[in-house]
Amino acid sequence: MPRFSIIVPSHGVAGRLSQALDSVLAQSFGDFELIPVCDAPDAPAAAVAAGHAARDPRVAPVHSPPSAGLAGARNAGLRAATGAYVLFLDGDDTLAPGALTAVDARLAETGEVDVLYTEHERVPWWEGEPANPAAPLLAGAPEGAFAPAEAPQVTGVRLPAWSAVHRRAFLTGHTLAFPAGLHTDVGFGGLVTLRAERIAVLRRVVVRHLLRRQGSRLNLPGGHHADLLDQTELVLTQAAGLALPAGRSGPLFEQLFAAVLKTAAHPARLPGSLRRAFFRRASRLYRGHRPAGFRAPGGKPGVQHRLLAAGAYSAFRALLGANRAASAAARRVPRPRGLRTRLYYRIQLRRRIDPRLAVYCAYWGRGYACNPAAIHAKAAELAPHIRSVFLVEPGRAHAVPDGVDHAVLGSRRSWQVLARAKYLVNNANFAEGVVKREGSVHVQTQHGTPLKKMGVDQSTYPVVAAATGSFTKLLGRVDRWDHNLSSNAHSTQVWERAFPGAYEHLEYGYPRNDVFYTATADDVARVRRELGVPEGSTAVLYAPTHRDYRTGFETGLDLEAFCEAAGEDVVVLLRAHYFYDRGTRRGTGRILDVTGHHSAEDVCLAADALVTDYSSIMFDYANLDRPIVVYADDWDVYTETRGVCFDLMAAPPGPVARTPEELARVFRDGSYADGASAALRAAFRARFCQFDDGRAAERVVRRVLLGEPPEAIAPVRPLAERVPAPAASPLVRS
Repeated sequence: MPRFSIIVPSHGVAGRLSQALDSVLAQSFGDFELIPVCDAPDAPAAAVAAGHAARDPRVAPVHSPPSAGLAGARNAGLRAATGAYVLFLDGDDTLAPGALTAVDARLAETGEVDVLYTEHERVPWWEGEPANPAAPLLAGAPEGAFAPAEAPQVTGVRLPAWSAVHRRAFLTGHTLAFPAGLHTDVGFGGLVTLRAERIAVLRRVVVRHLLRRQGSRLNLPGGHHADLLDQTELVLTQAAGLALPAGRSGPLFEQLFAAVLKTAAHPARLPGSLRRAFFRRASRLYRGHRPAGFRAPGGKPGVQHRLLAAGAYSAFRALLGANRAASAAARRVPRPRGLRTRLYYRIQLRRRIDPRLAVYCAYWGRGYACNPAAIHAKAAELAPHIRSVFLVEPGRAHAVPDGVDHAVLGSRRSWQVLARAKYLVNNANFAEGVVKREGSVHVQTQHGTPLKKMGVDQSTYPVVAAATGSFTKLLGRVDRWDHNLSSNAHSTQVWERAFPGAYEHLEYGYPRNDVFYTATADDVARVRRELGVPEGSTAVLYAPTHRDYRTGFETGLDLEAFCEAAGEDVVVLLRAHYFYDRGTRRGTGRILDVTGHHSAEDVCLAADALVTDYSSIMFDYANLDRPIVVYADDWDVYTETRGVCFDLMAAPPGPVARTPEELARVFRDGSYADGASAALRAAFRARFCQFDDGRAAERVVRRVLLGEPPEAIAPVRPLAERVPAPAASPLVRS
């Protein structure tokens, strides 16, 4: 039997689960079992847990459906546990280094106890100092093990379940489990307090609790806060059945109603229609379960206790509203440039939202491109009643196809449609001054699967952090998002960490990649003619990414020399990062510069193979199931300066070349398209082409613009059933 069982629910935190599991597996004390609780075998967190289980036999995942909630997940872990003591850890928290060693040593000092309460840190998700709220709660406890009557103020009501270590035989012997509900920790902590006979405390941080940027779910408004009263009633009813002495029942009663009054006094938690009902039910519970001889605390809490006991809701409400500042509801003033434009925009914001207006923008206004363009085109087909306007930079109107309504960024019309549109779709972010109106729907489509660090994950990389600017402003823009697109589970997990927010993930695939499954051989031939690819040649797309530590664009490769060494039929399609698009076409001989071509997807269709370094185009191109070669001449420098989400060298989409000679050789000898290359590509496609099946744009339009429920949206076709667009040369098809 292991010394400890550590139970880790993982619903909604797949992006951070690996950090939680790693913090346990890195403990110096190794006699434990680690039980991640996942929603289902195919859930995103399940893949993370399975990966850890494959590496360490102490990891034993179990499953609990999301409908069972946090309580159900913890109970599922408890049923599977075999350790002498049980610890709980949220999937986005971590065990402090040396925590298990400290717990084991403390238990050796105290002897067998039913529950060991521990300290924990509340770690700000971004800025600020960690806090230790448990320290003052445990400060007055005796030094050794003690009976509850010796320190009745030490209860589990004010501590989360992961701030305690429970003896498993004690829990099973009393059939103690987490009661269903959002406030399950209050109920469970109260029930443990009622049954525990021998208690101890550890004055050391065991768990580091990462505060979520979007705040605790316990603080969200709604009727679910009635569950706090359910948990309170459950504990008080059982306490009455056990006939606790007044010395114990009084502190327990006071702590339970401190939580109740905190919620009753919090204007954001209870909408006005629910506040009175919550207060009245709490008042009935208070009067029905108040211990004999109970004395309310002094000061402001005491006043609230007396008003609750009297059922005086109007007086309670007046007390709360006395000092509220009217300025708390002031709205941010948008900042479009120019006094007249600002006034115009503010006037437009006062007009009603147009439910049949959608605004699109791609790459900060570079033109009609990427996911927004694909959604725009599909909306014209499926939702023609919605009027669409595409926003472009000054001087880029030529990049919009004929027949597509557009407005120039910064113009009065652009601010008008931004103020009044129901739907706003972008693959980057709208300007700082754009207001997120209530009732509007913002869709963030992203513009690539992340290999490099993104969002707030960039903060520890000085070069890119300096270029990013204010992360606070970045997150203010994230707060406008209602939906965020993802093309694979890897992206979903990265977006959770990089752009923390309250938006909904749409795992629908990238609409821009639909064409890779809908284009025909005639389409491929047409694009090659447009780009000037000679008949019968092998077109190699070379697409290097941007380097944050360089100024200006460098190819990083002598392309003429590559063509000569790779073979006489090879031509190169050069596509630089969009930062270097000047809207012109250059190139001579066997080098065709297609950086300025309006469609990266067309360029991919024309190419027989791809050579890239770390550009996200590799994830899109993999949908075509054509050869990919990674040219990684500066991988170590790139990872140090830019940061990456995974080791591309360990799981590449094809051969990896580190010198120009190696790169030329894989084309000259044909190994770029051999069986080994195809095997690497197949594994890469299974991981990163997960949701791209040719119907992503349709899913977005139906879900967002037409309002169809999630269950009505077409499921993603399995990878084995998808047929990519044909290549010009059969040699490169696996």
